[in-house]
Amino acid sequence: MSTMEPSASGAQAPARPAEAVGARLAASPDPDDERRWMALGVLVIAQIMILLDATVVNVALPSAQADLGFSDASRQWVITAYVLAFGSLLPLGGRLGDVLGRRTMFIVGLLGFAIASAAGGAAPNIGTLIAARAAQGGFAAVLAPAALSLITVIFTDLKELNKAFGIFGAVSGSAGAVGLLLGGLLTDYVDWRWCMYVNIVLAVAGIIGGLTLLHNSAEPDKPRLSVPSTVVGSAAVFGLVFGSAKAQTDGWGSAVTLTPLIAGGLLLAGFVVLQQVARHPLIPLRVVADRNRGAAYLTLFLANAAVFALFLFLTYYFQGVLGYSPIMTGVAFLPMMAAIAVVATLTQGVLLRHLTMRVIVAAGLIASGAGAALLTQAGVGSPYAAWVLPGLVLVGTGIGSAAVVAVAVGQQGVDPRDAGTAGALNNVSQQLGSALGVALISTFVASATSHYLTRHGSTAVVGATVHGFTVGYWWAAGIFWAAAVLCSALIRGGTRLHHEAGQPEPLDEIAGGLI
Repeated sequence: MSTMEPSASGAQAPARPAEAVGARLAASPDPDDERRWMALGVLVIAQIMILLDATVVNVALPSAQADLGFSDASRQWVITAYVLAFGSLLPLGGRLGDVLGRRTMFIVGLLGFAIASAAGGAAPNIGTLIAARAAQGGFAAVLAPAALSLITVIFTDLKELNKAFGIFGAVSGSAGAVGLLLGGLLTDYVDWRWCMYVNIVLAVAGIIGGLTLLHNSAEPDKPRLSVPSTVVGSAAVFGLVFGSAKAQTDGWGSAVTLTPLIAGGLLLAGFVVLQQVARHPLIPLRVVADRNRGAAYLTLFLANAAVFALFLFLTYYFQGVLGYSPIMTGVAFLPMMAAIAVVATLTQGVLLRHLTMRVIVAAGLIASGAGAALLTQAGVGSPYAAWVLPGLVLVGTGIGSAAVVAVAVGQQGVDPRDAGTAGALNNVSQQLGSALGVALISTFVASATSHYLTRHGSTAVVGATVHGFTVGYWWAAGIFWAAAVLCSALIRGGTRLHHEAGQPEPLDEIAGGLI
């Protein structure tokens, strides 16, 4: 029995909604089919590879810099090249899955990512490494939305769909911290190049599983690509991400920061107008117009803005203030990873049956904000268990509930031919959130550190560093809490898994009709 609905050929008259629901339910695979859970494992492998790469390279950078002999300015571009390509090409990558077939783009993404990783691992100079990182980001932009949209096509039973999203979300929330630990292990005991080569192993496993377990799921009435929308949308995201990256090194007031940010903002406004009039929009506005989905994307944007800033500052705190090694830094993040995994499982197994989506998302964001607030108490000589440990557990608890639900909500209720686009929006929200959040909060941290040194003298470097991090933690907490307020206002009251308030059909029927 196939794990995917095969693509139909030939034009047919559109069925009425009720008939379409019934036809799809009748054609859906056996809910007990274990192949679907094996297929989920393949998709999880791809997600692990993408998210590991976002942090594992950070740990390897000092060793790579010493080996290849590049400057600090060039070091930034090893990270920025990946983020620029990933964020800019995500809308296109999501639409390609809708047009050409999601399994096809899934395999292409894995294969390209593996080749780029091999090139990066064997890089003889900084130019090759940066080019390889950009290629990784480009293929990740194809791979990520394909993996996410395939979940909604594989799982036709709503309970199993939400369980699958729970597993996928738990992996997504903890993979970044795993990358810090893995990067430390590989760098300390093998070689920094294996932080790139490890992707090849994961990609090969994903390709074999994808060819065996997945079928193409492009719709018979598949959309067409709009070249103007693709160019304008990609340029808009590029400008915003590039400007945010330059703000960390050149400041928010510099021309090299303001020019791409302003251009990106104007292009984004033009992109929205273009989607309203284009016959084949890259991102149909119907995908983001729904209140619940809009709230989901906003949750992911703000939560990633806060949590990636915390990742950055805590990594520096562990290594620069507490003197941890790269491996110990990864170990220090383990409680957060465990909290995410446990709470994500609890959310899909228990909380979603008894609580509304609004309550789960808001409570999770409030908990993460409380965790960030606890981190503000961590000083130069504070024991890890005093403030950092409970703070990390609370942040992980919130991410494990709010983000997991947000990822699921961001995919639910979309037209089948827009599933890849919804997956791309999920990822774009996270990428833009992390890029803008780290850039913005880093500016406040740098300013607070500078003012502290001015007041206390240049010898108080460690104290100034900790003070700057404290300001950053407070900003992260504020972002979490602001997200809780905004999402509480946007998510429809009474929305549960079995019924979305204000909608005529229960969500299980809608999901059955979409898949």
